[in-house]
Amino acid sequence: MSAPAYVPLNRADEVKELLNAIQDLIIPFIASADRDAATKHTGHALKVEGGGARTALVEHYAPKKLESILQQELEIQDERGGKQGLVELVDKILRYSVNTWDQGFLDKLYASTNAVGVVSELLLAVLNTNVHIYQVSPVLTLVEKHTTKYLASLFSLPASTAGGISQPGGSASNSAAIVIARNTLYPATKTQGNGSYRFTLFTSAHGHYSIEKAANLFGLGSANVISVPVDASGCMVPSAFETLVHESKERGEVPFFLNATAGTTVHGSFDPFPALAAICKKQNMWFHIDASWGGSVVFSPQHAADRLHGAEHADSIALNPHKMLGVPMTCSFLLGRDMNTFHRALTLPAGYLFHNKPGAGVDDIYDLADLTPQCGRRADSLKMFLALQYYGAKHFADLVARGYENGEYLLAKLKANGHFLTISPEPLPCLQVCFYYAKGGELGHDAEANSKATADIANKLISRGFMIDFAPGDRGKFFRVVVNGNLLKGTLDGLVKALEETAAELGY
Repeated sequence: MSAPAYVPLNRADEVKELLNAIQDLIIPFIASADRDAATKHTGHALKVEGGGARTALVEHYAPKKLESILQQELEIQDERGGKQGLVELVDKILRYSVNTWDQGFLDKLYASTNAVGVVSELLLAVLNTNVHIYQVSPVLTLVEKHTTKYLASLFSLPASTAGGISQPGGSASNSAAIVIARNTLYPATKTQGNGSYRFTLFTSAHGHYSIEKAANLFGLGSANVISVPVDASGCMVPSAFETLVHESKERGEVPFFLNATAGTTVHGSFDPFPALAAICKKQNMWFHIDASWGGSVVFSPQHAADRLHGAEHADSIALNPHKMLGVPMTCSFLLGRDMNTFHRALTLPAGYLFHNKPGAGVDDIYDLADLTPQCGRRADSLKMFLALQYYGAKHFADLVARGYENGEYLLAKLKANGHFLTISPEPLPCLQVCFYYAKGGELGHDAEANSKATADIANKLISRGFMIDFAPGDRGKFFRVVVNGNLLKGTLDGLVKALEETAAELGY
């Protein structure tokens, strides 16, 4: 029986055809945000024709309404849609999605990526490989090892043993750190489980919820995550932490893990690392720093000197360049002072997959999935690596510095306006500015009324091309605006103007 006649694959031609078609939609999408920046200082975005309240930022609808608009597109088809169907679908996706390239996107701890970010995502899609073993990802494995070694060096972790591993987000980095800590400090738990140990973990009252989520997932129990009080600036109180550790031991529990924070989610506070590290060492506890948000400050020595002082004592550090640095989502790392501990804590024999030599030091570990809970691993480190090579490290130092400059600029504008009550610590610890709308400088005592005003104003701002977030506070919900180093001062001027005008329109 003879083989069938060869049929040309023509895959490259198909990719070229689709890329050309989609490029004609993507480039205008980004360009619309660039054009919109020219009008932001007026407090109004550039209106986009068609549909409802539509700006370059977003054409916004409630979930059920959007679902009805996209009813046909959301149905999975049996028949081939082809190029034309794909183009029409991508056009709809772009039309109704939030354009994070827009200057008015100030809602979360990230913003748009950049040109090299788009290239890096395209390259990863083309390679479509798994960075679990060296054999299928030789270059990307070396990229990850060198990138994480470089990042660890910025935190002054020990050069001979430090490094890191990429993770699918900050929550995953924090979770992995907990498992590594438990398995390192109490090795029997790796095979025997928690057993008779009543483990307790400690985190800031302003810490990220991922610690409780991890305790839930790993059988430690979220109730065994002990919240440590913070001071007026939102920083963990070391004496309170030490007291809580002693109390936990007196109850027969086993304190083993502290999650300190570099840049809390709401106020952006940095915990006092030297004092906390000393307590952890004394109590034989793992000292982890969740630097997912504020850790990128390390690129700017002038801002890192005080904020990250003592971070070099950490056993592990979570870092998310996709937040402050504009690297594409998702790009997250778990850095460690001794990667040999990572390997001992997580390695498992899988002869069909890992071919590291027994007893090899971490410098000889090239099957990277042997250092992490993951097996399927996207090469997210390439995004950081290409950004560093394209822009240079100084670019990121300048980007962070401009971010702080923008934050202080916005804070000053709000204070000078007379209709806002700022509640952020000063000087700003990180790149978020928190405040209430307070007509005439007076904030009412009714927390529920304050919350309603904040939510109403924030929702109304979207039609003007500004998207900002809010969080609960002692006097009701308050605004939380996240700035970045790529913002124009005019955007911040326009935001203050839009806030004031929107509040007046709504009768506040």
